[in-house]
Amino acid sequence: MTGTTTDHEELATRAGRELEEATAQEILRWAADTFGKRFCVTSSMEDAVVAHLASSVFPGVDVVFLDTGYHFPETIGTRDAVAATMPVNVITLTPALTVAEQDAQHGPRLHDRDPDLCCSLRKVEPLNRGLGGYDAWATGLRRDESPTRANTPVVAWDARRRKVKIAPIARWTQDDVDAYVNANGVLLNPLLWEGYTSVGCSPLSCTRKPGEGEDARAGRWSGSGKTECGIHL
Repeated sequence: MTGTTTDHEELATRAGRELEEATAQEILRWAADTFGKRFCVTSSMEDAVVAHLASSVFPGVDVVFLDTGYHFPETIGTRDAVAATMPVNVITLTPALTVAEQDAQHGPRLHDRDPDLCCSLRKVEPLNRGLGGYDAWATGLRRDESPTRANTPVVAWDARRRKVKIAPIARWTQDDVDAYVNANGVLLNPLLWEGYTSVGCSPLSCTRKPGEGEDARAGRWSGSGKTECGIHL
């Protein structure tokens, strides 16, 4: 699709209303039909649910992955398995600085001292750069994951990036995810079987297993008051 930023913003606002009750596949088909190759899916490789959904309606879809340099080996393995077994085009983005270069400039273990800056350098900036060639991008955000995501629209205008942002499984519950995974044999990050419910970077200050009764994202940046990496703010 071609058009002005205003056209895309109006389109996103209208689609958010009209597609609220649509299925995930219908939302993704709309995105593929509307934006074609200027649409991509982003994935943390916690699971391959959205990538699998998108590939079912748009084989060869670009799946964008951020390699922060701090990932668990299981996460990198999940990315490689997705690339090898699914009809998608996995694109790996990397930060401008290696971990060693970041340590030299900002000091070691920046993720413990200033997690917002670390996430900005290793996640937000690379994604902003990597999305430059797209008009729309899809995420796996769900409303049931945390209070900060409770009002996630299925389609919205991403004003910071001037792009259409799509959350095709926003209305899904964890039970819906589990049912889809089981019905379709979707790849999961092995850490999910070990008690992790949200998988980010490997330092303990970034990702831990949640305790009993905590929400799915309670193990992210535990004790810091931080709830999001900055990509979805």
